[in-house]
Amino acid sequence: MTSPLALPFPDLPPIAGVRLGVTCAGYKAWERADLTYAALAEGTTVAGVTTRSRCPSPEVEWCRRALPLGRARALVVNAGNSNAFTGARGRAAVEAIAARVAGATGCLPSDVFVASTGVIGVPLPIDRAEAGIDAVLDAPTATWREAADAIGTTDTFAKGAIATAIVDGRTVTVAGIVKGSGMIAPDMATMLGFLFTDAAVEAPFLQKMLEAANATTFSCITVDGDTSTSDTVLAFATGAAGNAPLADPDSPGADAFMAALTDVCRQLAQSVVRDGEGASKFVTVAVTGAESDRSAHRVAMSIANSPLVKTAVAGEDANWGRVVMAVGKAGEPAERDRLAIRFGATEVARDGAVAAGYEEAPVAAHLQGQEVEIGVDLGLGEGQATVWTCDLTHGYISINADYRS
Repeated sequence: MTSPLALPFPDLPPIAGVRLGVTCAGYKAWERADLTYAALAEGTTVAGVTTRSRCPSPEVEWCRRALPLGRARALVVNAGNSNAFTGARGRAAVEAIAARVAGATGCLPSDVFVASTGVIGVPLPIDRAEAGIDAVLDAPTATWREAADAIGTTDTFAKGAIATAIVDGRTVTVAGIVKGSGMIAPDMATMLGFLFTDAAVEAPFLQKMLEAANATTFSCITVDGDTSTSDTVLAFATGAAGNAPLADPDSPGADAFMAALTDVCRQLAQSVVRDGEGASKFVTVAVTGAESDRSAHRVAMSIANSPLVKTAVAGEDANWGRVVMAVGKAGEPAERDRLAIRFGATEVARDGAVAAGYEEAPVAAHLQGQEVEIGVDLGLGEGQATVWTCDLTHGYISINADYRS
């Protein structure tokens, strides 16, 4: 069933220097595309952020080794099997995938980026992977929508985003797709996200911009407080727009490109929350008045990850005491008698007590909607942060209780 918070898939135009393909490699017992391939023009630069999990997949380790080289010619994404916690067999599968693509296209294995998502602990079948690559290399060009569908697992809708910018007098495009629905508390990226642009951007600067964009987007979402072993976000710049390469913040158009990149990351990150497993409400948590932005972020994530807060939102219960609890347990500076809390536009608590003249009716009405906002002012400083989450319903339990079946 499609999430009630689903967004329509946008009209994403082709990106010069990128050719997409999809096929069914049969990583699970299904008849759907589960292998996505992107061929990238020579000269494409790459940047990426990966999971902070101490148990990363071989695909994540492969990308980490390749990223410092700054170049890319292909991307292979497998869905239905994360290949994580699979030892030498998992590493061999990644090496085989990269070698197969390199042999067919004439690039180096290190120019091939690989990502996988799905069940943990099941080795990726090398024979299916190689057969799938052979098939996808000859497959018709796929649409962005087909690619977005193919990278999904428990996702209920395809997720994409687009933005444009003027760089060096040329209009450049940033387009992206993402998958993610559960196991979302990445603190770096989301489960799998891929951004493509026709802008020319030098790899070190692209890396800095992606890290900065990530800090206020993908690192500010949570569905369930769990970080995947496979989280990866990669950005590819083909240079086909012909602009003078962006090399540093002073390059013409660098600010505009950064704004477009961040916009796409934000759209994709929020779409993951809107597809949170079992979600019925999209929740924005805004914290102000903290001692630092970092402290505000930690308090906001404490609220967003609290099962008690999330279930109260699901039940449309104006129980602001659960927000007080989440602030207090965050381990960050907070003073009870300076704390203020609001739901939507209604202040419910101020200076350590219920707000004067508080009435629950407008809060209850706000909680009945699909868009919920919780605001907290700590009253200590200038630090602020905004994160996005969803409510916690019976649907989350049902999906994850049956995940492997």
